Amino acid sequence: MTINELQEEVIEEFSSFDDWMDRYQLLIDLGNEQEPLEEQYKTEQNLIQGCQSRVWLQADQIDGKLIFKAESDALIVKGIIALLIKVVSDHTPDEILESELYFIDRIGLREHLSPTRSNGLLSMVKQMRMYALAYKAKGGN
Repeated sequence: MTINELQEEVIEEFSSFDDWMDRYQLLIDLGNEQEPLEEQYKTEQNLIQGCQSRVWLQADQIDGKLIFKAESDALIVKGIIALLIKVVSDHTPDEILESELYFIDRIGLREHLSPTRSNGLLSMVKQMRMYALAYKAKGGN
C-alpha cells in the first residue's frame, strides 16, 4: 500500500471513534501491539531529541525500503510512534521524503496533544525524514 492509502486507512480507523478517550485507547493498543525494540538499539544515538519521554527510533534499509522500529517509555507516545511506523515504514526514502503526513491533523491528533507531546510528534516525523535523507544520500532511493 502507498503512504497515502495507509493514511486513509488510519483516518478511517480513528473516525469510527467519536470520543477521544477511545482514540487514546486505540493509540495505547497500537503501541502495545508493537514488537519491543531490541536492547542493542536503545542507544543515545537512537534517542529522539525534543521528546518529553524517551523514544528510540531505529531504521534499516532492506531491499531499498526503510523499516522502522521504535520503543518509548510512555504509553501514548509508544502508540504515536507505532502509528507513524504503520504509515511510513516499508517505503523507499523518496516515498517518505515526498509524502505529506496529513493524517496527523485529519484525525485531530496534534490538537489533542499537550504542546510538549506535539513537539515530540514533530521530532519523530523529522527524525524519520532524516533517516530517509541519510539513506537516500547513501545511494538508496
